[in-house]
Amino acid sequence: GKPGPPGLPGPGGSGAISTATYTTVPRVAFYAGLKNPHEGYEILKFDDVVTNLGNHYDAATGKFTCNIPGTYFFTYHVLMRGGDGTSMWADLCKNGQVRASAIAQDADQNYDYASNSVILHLDAGDEVFIKLDGGKAHGGNNNKYSTFSGFIIYSD
Repeated sequence: GKPGPPGLPGPGGSGAISTATYTTVPRVAFYAGLKNPHEGYEILKFDDVVTNLGNHYDAATGKFTCNIPGTYFFTYHVLMRGGDGTSMWADLCKNGQVRASAIAQDADQNYDYASNSVILHLDAGDEVFIKLDGGKAHGGNNNKYSTFSGFIIYSD
């Protein structure tokens, strides 16, 4: 014979209860300017700190030290001191390894900028800093001609 009509709906199973998760990005950000001139081959100590959420940037050493593993954005702008030469190099280093380079050159010995930006993954304890690789960087007192900034994008 032919099949009968559809049956009544069964009790059905209840699915597993899922857990909703919501995480906020940790507050890690810094912005600092360079008060004093630097030259040669040294880490730039951006000592005019405007923002330092989380206190991971140390003005005394010029280093940002990661405490929260994740993906970070950094940018730097360094003004070459005019009248003191024609070239200046500034590198962004992670644990001493160059991750970005910038050069300022001006045949007339005018002021010129070296700038670059990076997105890097950092583990706890990693250090990021800007190092001169020759030339002279202008300080600018409180004018913040030369700056170094960074912030976390995502934590791991």
